[in-house]
Amino acid sequence: MIKAGRVVLAGFVCASLAGCEEKGIFAQASDDGTIAPTGSPQSGEFPDGLSVGHTMMANGQYELALTAYTRAVQQQGLNADVLSAIGSANLKLGRLKQAKKFLTEAVEKDQNFAPAWNNLGVAHTSLGEVEEAHQAFRAAFALDNGQSEEIWQNLLLAIENKNNTKERAPDDINFQLVRRGNGRFLLLETPK
Repeated sequence: MIKAGRVVLAGFVCASLAGCEEKGIFAQASDDGTIAPTGSPQSGEFPDGLSVGHTMMANGQYELALTAYTRAVQQQGLNADVLSAIGSANLKLGRLKQAKKFLTEAVEKDQNFAPAWNNLGVAHTSLGEVEEAHQAFRAAFALDNGQSEEIWQNLLLAIENKNNTKERAPDDINFQLVRRGNGRFLLLETPK
């Protein structure tokens, strides 16, 4: 009975390997007769670093998101989307000065990129730079034409914070990051 089971298992493994060879998953046999995987799929493309990074951010995996966004630099270069994404990941990781640097570069590359302006406002607020935050949120709101509820709420909080700077610390206010995806602005929530 055990011998028959081994024969069936061996047949299954051989059939599976033959199917893999037909699909191009394995490379040609080497001189010693061994077969090694090629290391790359034969069909389809790998997802881009920005898409992977956005998924990681949505799942609260900010270090992995930063790694994916860094890979996006190799794929797309240092465009406004990539710089904004790297800045937003750094912001979530509490690396405020790095976040501000990348987000500032993003808005310099594309001055019409509302999510980058919004997230730069969040960085300024976190650093206690009330006036700069207010200006960044105003720019984001103007570029967004009032379409994003998150940007609108951030602007209102920035105005309130500007008017009450002595009464209220920036840590008391919950500003929200936004990112662009398929022409929409999405809220990134921190898992609890």
